[in-house]
Amino acid sequence: MSAVPHATAFDWVGGEDAVRALSDRFYDLMHLEPAYAGIRAMHPESLDDSRQKFFWFLCGWLGGPQHYVERFGHPRLRMRHPFSIGIAERDQWLACMNQAMTELEMDPELVVRLNDSFFKTADFMRNR
Repeated sequence: MSAVPHATAFDWVGGEDAVRALSDRFYDLMHLEPAYAGIRAMHPESLDDSRQKFFWFLCGWLGGPQHYVERFGHPRLRMRHPFSIGIAERDQWLACMNQAMTELEMDPELVVRLNDSFFKTADFMRNR
């Protein structure tokens, strides 16, 4: 196994600009791709607030600045997500994130590692 080239996933992704690009591409794809209609339907018409909060959350989750925690406290993911999330929604979210990472040409090793971590978090979010 190769050594991790950066101290944190946040650094490996490329810092705030790269996390912003990932968050933006994720929400763009969610809005545009019919394959993600199920998770898109859970969100308000405007994705601006969701996009911003996800960027803040993702920075901290990846080991970077704790923008979300500084503004809102502990993420409490399950409590703050009033959505009905089953296997289909989990899998759409994961596919959308994987597509965003792939389109942004992130390091394939990092994508594998993040997909594993995203799966654990997304599966934890299932509530039905």
